[in-house]
Amino acid sequence: MKTYGLLGKNISYSFSKGYFTNKFKEESLDCQYINLDLPTIANLPEILTQNTFAGLNVTIPYKESVFQYLNAVDPIAREIGAVNVIHFHPDGTRTGYNSDYYGFKESLLPLLKPNYPKRALILGTGGASKAIAYVLEQLQIKFTYVSRTPKEGQIRYIDLDEAYVQNHQLIINCTPLGTSPNTTQCPDIPYQYLSDIHILYDLVYNPEVTQFMKNGQLHGAKTSNGLQMLRLQAEKAWEIWNT
Repeated sequence: MKTYGLLGKNISYSFSKGYFTNKFKEESLDCQYINLDLPTIANLPEILTQNTFAGLNVTIPYKESVFQYLNAVDPIAREIGAVNVIHFHPDGTRTGYNSDYYGFKESLLPLLKPNYPKRALILGTGGASKAIAYVLEQLQIKFTYVSRTPKEGQIRYIDLDEAYVQNHQLIINCTPLGTSPNTTQCPDIPYQYLSDIHILYDLVYNPEVTQFMKNGQLHGAKTSNGLQMLRLQAEKAWEIWNT
């Protein structure tokens, strides 16, 4: 039996285990999927000596810190600066990949009009935001990071005024705000300045309609959650593990 799993912290809610467990059952595959809920990435070497994996997914907060435990990193994942897929080779070496960018790109494209939008806001600066930024660069959509603790070139949430919001027609939530059970939470942006020219994309997928999305819908914005992105990135991970 081949063993796959998810590396992360506080991941009992995770999409991946249920998705792959169902996939293995439906396709009659002799595989299992387990959660590796680690308090620190430093525990990973011990886990790897105790188990033989065919592949791992990686989620927050380890998409960046996992680099040190890999033998090689795919050029796209290295450019993005985050790994969410690990392929274990027969010789015991490990290569890191990123399938988040694929899932985001393929789920975003149906929402876009030709040559529109021109500018985007990325809410949050964690590992997931790096794949989002990579896709926006590919699509030639200029973007600005919004952060509670901004670095050079980034802005604060308090800086978002009417002009800023109207000039950035795509807004992507890369924070965990709004995830069940904290479903009333949402990023602190001035939703009153949204309109039907806006697209709000939430990487959160549980609940299906987040508070971030509800606030956008009240002002006519087009909205999407992160479920389709997750499905697409999971299938891309399966392709990587079996190539």
